[in-house]
Amino acid sequence: MNKVKVLCLTLGMFSCAAFAAGELRYGIEAEYPPFESRNAAGELEGFDVDLGNAICKAASLRCSWVETSFDALIPGLMAKKFDAINSAMNITDQRRQSIDFTQPIYRIPSQLVGKEGSALDATPQALKGKTIGVLQGSIQETYAKEHWEKQGVTVVSYKDQNMAWGDLVNGRIDASLVMSAAGQGGFLSKPQGKGFGFIGKPVEDDKILGSGIGFGLRKGDEATKKQLDAAIDKVRADGTIDKLAKKYFPGIDVSVK
Repeated sequence: MNKVKVLCLTLGMFSCAAFAAGELRYGIEAEYPPFESRNAAGELEGFDVDLGNAICKAASLRCSWVETSFDALIPGLMAKKFDAINSAMNITDQRRQSIDFTQPIYRIPSQLVGKEGSALDATPQALKGKTIGVLQGSIQETYAKEHWEKQGVTVVSYKDQNMAWGDLVNGRIDASLVMSAAGQGGFLSKPQGKGFGFIGKPVEDDKILGSGIGFGLRKGDEATKKQLDAAIDKVRADGTIDKLAKKYFPGIDVSVK
């Protein structure tokens, strides 16, 4: 009997058929470069994809990927459409009410992106009367609605971040609140991002923005958590996380404090 089956039986877990078969199904929203997206050949790529593959290798598992919108990831996990959420999902108290998480793997600050020289700032006073785009179901959406919308800022939610970038370029919104790496790698470093930049300092609210990014798991799935936490320890110790961070997020400290 292999170690996964022994672990499942020991913990009394009967929902780990995919794990026992040596497969881990990741849920992913593939419209958020440089974390996850599809390249010109239609292949999944990005930090979370490389990280997920490395963790599967460390755990001696075979990866597969199930795509859905970001706001459908938690319902999809709970419906057992996949085994773990691997889509730059921050660990927050609100999400812990519905699902469990692995240990935090990395952390990315959230920052506002808008027109250079716009005189905006990441404060409710400076943004009053302006329109801010956010990814639907994200912690940035929660932050903007809590800290800004109540102070007269219009917050518009998008099914994927690329739609927000398009509206920013066309002037339909004034700025977009995103994880800084997504702003840099998914927009500012591309031709369409010319003339735009980060606005103000990263926003802060540990209760809303969370303790770091981990894999979302179904409540009580201790077998999956134990195996993935051990694999995360391996890829952290061998330098894989730091190597991938330098590749995809140059200049950004992703360490979990």
